[in-house]
Amino acid sequence: MPHTDQIQALSEFLLEYATTLMGAGVHTNRAVRNISRIAAAYGYAADMTIFQRNITMSLISTDDENLRRTSVRKLKPLAFNLNLIQQLSELSWLPVDNNVSIEEMERAFRSIAATKRFSPWTDLLLVSVGNAAFCRLFNGDIWAMLTVFGATLLGFLAKQQFSRLKFNPLGVVILSAFTASMAAACAVIFQFGETPQIALATSVLFLVPGVQMINSIMDLMHGHILMGISRGVHSIMIITCITIGLSATMLILGVNSL
Repeated sequence: MPHTDQIQALSEFLLEYATTLMGAGVHTNRAVRNISRIAAAYGYAADMTIFQRNITMSLISTDDENLRRTSVRKLKPLAFNLNLIQQLSELSWLPVDNNVSIEEMERAFRSIAATKRFSPWTDLLLVSVGNAAFCRLFNGDIWAMLTVFGATLLGFLAKQQFSRLKFNPLGVVILSAFTASMAAACAVIFQFGETPQIALATSVLFLVPGVQMINSIMDLMHGHILMGISRGVHSIMIITCITIGLSATMLILGVNSL
């Protein structure tokens, strides 16, 4: 393959790879390592700047520094997918270990990207069960756990539907938190069990951006300051929206404390 065609094909592939990897929820340093590993296997050095919304990548030939290409691509707003991150990270070793062509890498990437996630109904059930388990960790009784399960079911269903309708992401968080907490507030009003306040407090925990908060800290620790700050600020905005939704429920129903 001529050098100009090769660097163009590799650049397009790496941008698609990078945006998919970042959209799946990986921390920035891991994405940089994977991309640099693939680029080095084909004889190029990769310099990149990754932000919350886009990535700028420059490929430079290690044999001829005049052969270079700089491209910009918008990041994909995907859902966190640990399985996808693992498979894409393993893919980055393929050209190192087996000396495959860029076309083969693209085919392997398409196969991985086409892997189906859990169905929305499976996500709904698992998230509800997980949030009920969080309630138990905070010493909620069986009635509180059942309340949180039902509240999370409604809140996460609302989140799925509002997201499908392309509502503002922060507005989706507020409405989802309000829906879940309003359902859980029934336990406080009718005094289900001995720990109804715990049910109300934990009903919105499924919305907490735990992965994004961890990635923010890891980015800061590895020197990706702007990305770390961006993720941290976005996490704070999401937590603020959760608080607004929960506070609205407490104000409407006159619940004074958790």
